[in-house]
Amino acid sequence: MSARDTPLPGYSHFDATRDARMGQRVKLPEVLGALSHALDLTQGQPRGHALRCCWIGTQIGTALGLTPEQMADLYYVLLLKDLGCSSNAAAICALYQTDDIAFKHDFKLADGNLGAILRFVLSKTGVGLGVADRMRATLKVIRKSDRIAQNLIQTRCQKGADIAERLRFSAAVQDGIRCLDEHWDGSGRPQGLAGHAVPLAANIALLAQVVDVFHQANGRSAAATAVRSRGNSWFDPSLVDVFLACAAQDSFWSGVEDPQIETVVFAAAPARADPPMDDTYLDDIAYAFADVIDAKSPFTADHSRRVMLYADMIAGELGFSADHRTWLRRVALLHDVGKLAVSNTILDKPGRPSPAEWDVIRSHPTLSAEILTRVSVFADMAPVAAAHHERLDGKGYPNGLNAKTLSIEAMVLTAADVFDALSADRPYRSALPVGEALQIMRAGAGTIHHPTCLDALERGLARLGQSDELDLQHGHIPAENAPRHPGTSMSG
Repeated sequence: MSARDTPLPGYSHFDATRDARMGQRVKLPEVLGALSHALDLTQGQPRGHALRCCWIGTQIGTALGLTPEQMADLYYVLLLKDLGCSSNAAAICALYQTDDIAFKHDFKLADGNLGAILRFVLSKTGVGLGVADRMRATLKVIRKSDRIAQNLIQTRCQKGADIAERLRFSAAVQDGIRCLDEHWDGSGRPQGLAGHAVPLAANIALLAQVVDVFHQANGRSAAATAVRSRGNSWFDPSLVDVFLACAAQDSFWSGVEDPQIETVVFAAAPARADPPMDDTYLDDIAYAFADVIDAKSPFTADHSRRVMLYADMIAGELGFSADHRTWLRRVALLHDVGKLAVSNTILDKPGRPSPAEWDVIRSHPTLSAEILTRVSVFADMAPVAAAHHERLDGKGYPNGLNAKTLSIEAMVLTAADVFDALSADRPYRSALPVGEALQIMRAGAGTIHHPTCLDALERGLARLGQSDELDLQHGHIPAENAPRHPGTSMSG
């Protein structure tokens, strides 16, 4: 038997009875809570930042006597306030010539006044560059500081609101995310709203963020001081009073510091009232978070969707069932969620990564698996997501799996991922023509890729290539070619 005729391994991570067993038990807060951890990573915040903000903000909302509907909207604004945070990472790296994750973390600790923020930005710009290059980067920031800040915040807030809309959240939740960086005195962005024009949920979410960031860094009194100093500028003074009244109670801080805060947050009324998710909603979540992942770098724009297309193409050629293909499409959309923890200074680097940078890169499949494992309905996808950089000869990462230990789906996903990496632009080279990309992959048949997967990929590409509507070399996928779940519009 030739290598080309070698069958795929006989085991799979897909369980055809899984959805029927689990579909009625999985709840939206569980999924979004786990994925909010990924947002914490790209913000450089300690694990549980979004959960702690949710606790802090809902305590304030309860003290204010908000209605159940208002509390539900506030709950999701707090949990998802950072949905758009990956969209400005590349711009921060390019403009400030620095690590986007560290920059975001440290920026939240800067004093709220303009002079302090300017000093912070100048101290962080071009760190690690030579004197001349750092001076050029600094002068560029000084000249365009106002426009830069406006664009960065507008991109972040609007992207977050758009994703919230795709996830079917209310207009109030979308507005709360869109207006997160608006200030009570009108000095915020992107719209410069002031007073009661700033949505209440947005102002509470910003206050909760300040509390958690300063509390994590320097303790309770530092958090209270940070809020007081921003009273009547960033925050509605009445919210500051309510927070300080809450903060005077030891039970408030013990709640923030509770190691079981995830359980507490998901036992809150909005989470208990949440209806079970259906199959279509799971797809919506996978699509939405693929947008979060791919927004992090211009070189990975639509990467997850293209990998989904190629993986589904291979699976179709291999005769996977419809349910199996649906499951694999979700894996493909979510496989790179761990990349949110990788700085764009590494992702967008035009040269070869250093050994330390390679260590960071090699960590992202493990992080993807950790995030997916936190959600019961995604847990069986975790081993496949973790294996998308493994090889048949055992020389891949992170676990050195080989032909005997790799699943069918992992081999399919690896072939799809590598083909997209070769046929799309990267920081260190332009996209390769389809034929050249396939030739490179064929050279790794039997060592990197399973020959059967490569055969299936070539057959699928030949079918698509019969239509002149698909430009694989530049990564353009017509909407009608991308797999969709029934009855769902992803137009946003």
